[in-house]
Amino acid sequence: MTERIFPASQDQLEQVQAFIGEQLEGYPCSSKVKFQLDVAVEEIFVNIAHYAYRPEQEGKATIRCCVGGSPLQVTIQFLDNGKPFNPLAKEDADTTLSAEARQIGGLGILMVKKSMDAVDYAYEDGKNILTIKKSI
Repeated sequence: MTERIFPASQDQLEQVQAFIGEQLEGYPCSSKVKFQLDVAVEEIFVNIAHYAYRPEQEGKATIRCCVGGSPLQVTIQFLDNGKPFNPLAKEDADTTLSAEARQIGGLGILMVKKSMDAVDYAYEDGKNILTIKKSI
């Protein structure tokens, strides 16, 4: 698994997405799957940048990515040392309600869960570890 460490800052999103794109080079990945991955990576990384660390704390996010297996799939892990938070434990946003009636939050992780083949969370050794998998 290839790994890079990024400052947990929203202005690093483009570099994170470029890193994932580099890992997918040479693999038959449809534009639909690339778009789904881009949206998932954006949602997860921006949430780390905004919520994992206290405002005065300079945090980091480790992004790991590998492509392989049969069927071919991409696995992306997001690791941070921020406060423990399992986004999968939260109840899914109720999309049957109008936008005005919905509670704020939860829609992004719901999109990730619906567009990826697998989404897993673990808290190990003081780290949040969120893993997404998508067949390409």
